[in-house]
Amino acid sequence: MKPSFHINDLFQEVDSFWCEKELPRIGISANRKEGQACVAETYVQSVLQAGGSPVIIPALTDLQALTTIVNGLDGLLMSGGGDINPLFLQEEPIPALQDGDTFRDTFDLCLIRLASNRQIPIMGICRGHQMLNIAFGGNVWQDIYTQNEHPLLKHSQKFPREQVSHSVKLENQDTIFVNSFHHQAIQKIAPEFIETAVAPDGINEGIRHQEKAIFSVQWHPEALAIHQDENAKELFRKFIHNASLFRKAKQIHHRIITLDSHTDTPMIFPQTFNIGKKEGGKVNLPFMEEGLIDAVFMVAYIPQGTRDDKSLKQATEYALERLSQVKRQEELNPNRVGIAYTPDDLIRLKQEGKKAICLGVENGYAIGKDLSNITRFQEIGVRYITLCHNGDNDICDSARGNNEWNGLSPFGKEVVHEMNRLGIMVDVSHASEKTFYDVLDCSEQPIIASHSSARALCNHPRNLTDDQLKALATHDGVVQLCLYKGFIHPEAEKASLSDAIRHIDHIVDLIGIDHIGIGSDFDGDGELIGCRSSNELINITCKLLEHGYSETDISKIWGANFLRVMRKVQNASNNN
Repeated sequence: MKPSFHINDLFQEVDSFWCEKELPRIGISANRKEGQACVAETYVQSVLQAGGSPVIIPALTDLQALTTIVNGLDGLLMSGGGDINPLFLQEEPIPALQDGDTFRDTFDLCLIRLASNRQIPIMGICRGHQMLNIAFGGNVWQDIYTQNEHPLLKHSQKFPREQVSHSVKLENQDTIFVNSFHHQAIQKIAPEFIETAVAPDGINEGIRHQEKAIFSVQWHPEALAIHQDENAKELFRKFIHNASLFRKAKQIHHRIITLDSHTDTPMIFPQTFNIGKKEGGKVNLPFMEEGLIDAVFMVAYIPQGTRDDKSLKQATEYALERLSQVKRQEELNPNRVGIAYTPDDLIRLKQEGKKAICLGVENGYAIGKDLSNITRFQEIGVRYITLCHNGDNDICDSARGNNEWNGLSPFGKEVVHEMNRLGIMVDVSHASEKTFYDVLDCSEQPIIASHSSARALCNHPRNLTDDQLKALATHDGVVQLCLYKGFIHPEAEKASLSDAIRHIDHIVDLIGIDHIGIGSDFDGDGELIGCRSSNELINITCKLLEHGYSETDISKIWGANFLRVMRKVQNASNNN
């Protein structure tokens, strides 16, 4: 826009402007100087130049106001500034510590926490680099010159900011030249972060999260970027790309139904519980709200026990008690959640601005030897039953069992027919291969695997072989990818969100986009690097977008495929 002193001309230009596409909204953390909230214009110009819309966030610690601000962001840029108070790291100050601002430290930490809970992409610069590392569990040198025994470069330069002053080696072993104005620096890198830049003297100059869109650098690329330094401009382009992707993921989540088909949350609470609070587990309403997840199946999980009449009755009653506690969540949080029994209920609850909970049972052991218990579960709202868990039961053989029945038992076939009749989906996760194929032969309706992964990528008996996946698709069923690390990567502790996406890619390539979904197994030990709880599930969408999946594809993965099966099973029951 050209400056004009003719107000009418100025207003005409504003009024006639048509915004064809909104830019990703980038929050920039403000510094505090002499009672003023301020940000160097180089931060603003660098964000604009890279295609973002900058918003300055004043230093404040009012969580209501900060939460409102953060909820509207697509990216967060943590700016530079003074020293960090070592008391936040349970350290006493050393003599070389310089000027700091504890209020701003508090502001920065709150801001990072709010943004990271919502998976908002973050870029840190200088002090922001150090604050990110602290927020995620690392620490910093209070003063590199007095706390290091080996010789160091001069890191606090007197050069103009637009001039480079020393080199750093990048993660790919390339060397670039940067500017430098600091005496504090990262000492221990936070867990799950990788070093991306290091100075010739060994001082850390850059980090990134293994899976999330979070990275930071020790130098000041904003001062270089506006003077057309390509390396600095590339950092901002990368950041704005991450923010644009996240913005698109949020928009998609607002338009589609996002359903996690398997969580064990009722298991982790000994008696009564309230998912309206962010306490204890990996699935609750605050997490679902932060991650823009619409619905979850909460299952009554029963470990396999002895099969005498007393034990079987106890298993049934325990499952019913857990399910009653899940249904109680609707009474405890009437304005935030409802129990969904049909796909239409899920749609209605989303339109009402509420989250949805569906009910399931994990382990047909809870049925005992009495078919009438299936009716009891159906009447309380159960919409799928996992036929077994780790161990054979009276229904079938388990993937971790002793092949007692060579698949489905005679009683198990009656169970499948009764579930078909009552409109309850048959879940073959945990079942042996022979059980799986017996169920396909026996069931008149499509079946589900509520939380299973691809054995071709991780050779675990709980995962489905390619032949099983093909058979499932032939019968119009759906497999819900499990985020349990031992089912995702042969070395479980290395299992990451990227590994899970490889499972999705494999299944889609093998059987098509119409037969895959997500069943996290959260609160049943499901978790991956980059996806550990319900608020982090939107990271799956960001990765899918990166891999070229369309909104239609993502809608199918996030619930449409599962709900197709659910609707078909229920409609068949209603027509009986």
